[in-house]
Amino acid sequence: MQFHLDGFRPGDPREHRPSPAAKQSRALPTETDVVIIGCGPAGLMLAAQLAAIGGISVVIVDEKLGPIELGQADGVSGRSIEIFQALGFEERVLKEAYFLQAITFWGGDHDQPDTLIRRYKKPDGRTVFSPFPHVVLNQARIHDFLLESMAQSSSRLVPHYGYRLTDLQLLSTPSDTSHPVEATLKAVGDTGNTPPSTLRAKYVVGCDGARSAVRQHLGIALEGEAANKAWGVMDLLAVTNFPDIRMKSIVQSATNGNIMIIPREGGHLMRVYVELEDLADGSRLIRDSIDAEQLITRIQQVLTPFSFDVREIVWWSVYEVGQRLAPHFDSRHMSEDQRTHPRAFIAGDACHTHSPKAGQGMNVSMHDSFNLGWKLAAVLRQQSPATILGTYSDERQAIAKELIDFDRELATLFSQTDSETATDHEGSALQQALIRADGYVSGTQSTYPPSIIVASDSINQRLSSLTLGQRLPPAPVLRLADARPMQFSEALAADGRWRLVLFADAKHPANADSKIHGLSTWLGAASESPIMSATPNADDIDSVIELLVVLQCGYEDIEFTDLPALWWPHKGKLKLRDYHKVFCPTPDRDHPFDYYGVDREAGCALIVRPDQHVAGCFSLDDKEGIRQFFASVLCPRQ
Repeated sequence: MQFHLDGFRPGDPREHRPSPAAKQSRALPTETDVVIIGCGPAGLMLAAQLAAIGGISVVIVDEKLGPIELGQADGVSGRSIEIFQALGFEERVLKEAYFLQAITFWGGDHDQPDTLIRRYKKPDGRTVFSPFPHVVLNQARIHDFLLESMAQSSSRLVPHYGYRLTDLQLLSTPSDTSHPVEATLKAVGDTGNTPPSTLRAKYVVGCDGARSAVRQHLGIALEGEAANKAWGVMDLLAVTNFPDIRMKSIVQSATNGNIMIIPREGGHLMRVYVELEDLADGSRLIRDSIDAEQLITRIQQVLTPFSFDVREIVWWSVYEVGQRLAPHFDSRHMSEDQRTHPRAFIAGDACHTHSPKAGQGMNVSMHDSFNLGWKLAAVLRQQSPATILGTYSDERQAIAKELIDFDRELATLFSQTDSETATDHEGSALQQALIRADGYVSGTQSTYPPSIIVASDSINQRLSSLTLGQRLPPAPVLRLADARPMQFSEALAADGRWRLVLFADAKHPANADSKIHGLSTWLGAASESPIMSATPNADDIDSVIELLVVLQCGYEDIEFTDLPALWWPHKGKLKLRDYHKVFCPTPDRDHPFDYYGVDREAGCALIVRPDQHVAGCFSLDDKEGIRQFFASVLCPRQ
């Protein structure tokens, strides 16, 4: 974390200096760059990212009268914590969260069907995909951290609670219409004659849940069918002699149905998912016909012969299992103007709904927004053409379809009885499916296809083993300037910048004949260099594309003063040096070149998107390839 760049400041370094436009009024403004409808995880993630990037006016509204205190979701994937790290608060999540370190599977005893036996206990397999574990934390606390991140940004962004969207119009967009979105908002509970508020914006994003008003105004329907199955969910404080109550446990009884137990934060709270009776074809769940005592009775039946004494019910609900998906996540279907420059988007539950048992709902919703936010910012700041906005729906709709397919399989398997034919070695079909899905559930395996922002050049296969379109995995490195061991991903803050990561070739990097030295000289001086052509004259040299360097030699074998100036540039109002861009291998740890499969002789140049996904891999002497890629995604400096 860097601060004091523009002069010494005491106090909390996470709290940025307020911008001149940061004064928040209780009244809604009449104009903004982006209006976000909904303060769920998708909406708050989008708002937090835009606030972190800065220079963008944002209004976020919600029908609720204030922040939630009890959340529906609780599972937080390793990839989500990587994103929280990029926003600067991952340590707070980890301090409070419950770590899901193991999973157990229970089934009926074949010899004694009225009792239960543990079939399998294993460590959580998702830890190999991210340095962060899969954890559990109340959704309301995730909201709190995102809200705090927004409030500490230079814009001092806070939500406007208590407003409902009543109308949405996308106006024609001639060149003189800079704010073509017109949102009509009504104060919740206003029974008088107060006229609604009209808000004009450049973009609108619907993060307003499964019954999204934004989606309905855009004429987008969720497609799919509800399965004929209902489940209950309870957050409880209870006393039990079930031995695995503090591990994620799936219990498939022979005669009484199934439950899933998720231990929660704080050491005592637990969540229990309870299978209910099948619904008749075409029927809907009648929630008033089910009460909390029925759910508790079912839990006790499934856990027989173990006792289960409920001391407090914190929250409970019932839901239908169903998978629905929007065919697209933006307004490109509405007109020719929208096809070339979409102005409206939906994210999270507004475009995909599914059961909560995979622990993916909150995570995928936040990942939607993390994909969209930097693209909106780049277009609003005139750094990128509007064509990149179409990649949001193209990339995330495919990911959502994967989620729907996975959830459909999982929901079916959860509702099956314990298999009498499964051996202790093979486990049940559900057990095998969950083990196979560890990588997927970690959230780290999403791969975006070739597009304007993901190169398709096969040269990548010769230079690195990384998969284009996937997020750049963390790797252990040592920062050259201060010998600090860290994960390389810590250098990839969610600040809207592209990264050009140079992996040194075999020659010493201080040698002017080395490929990395030659490329760096061109990047820092040539008029056709993407860094020089995209960076506004008055801005820091790394304000659009940040150059990062990974060396092969140890930190004791090189001096900063021998390195190209672009690797430790002057920055900020005081023109201080930035010493945080050059990294070396960490002694006694895997070499980062080996970790990323980079050729030691040739090195390579990785292009990493602002959302940490790998966009391209080029040889160190392919200046033209690097130039052409950035020319398609970045506008010439204004």
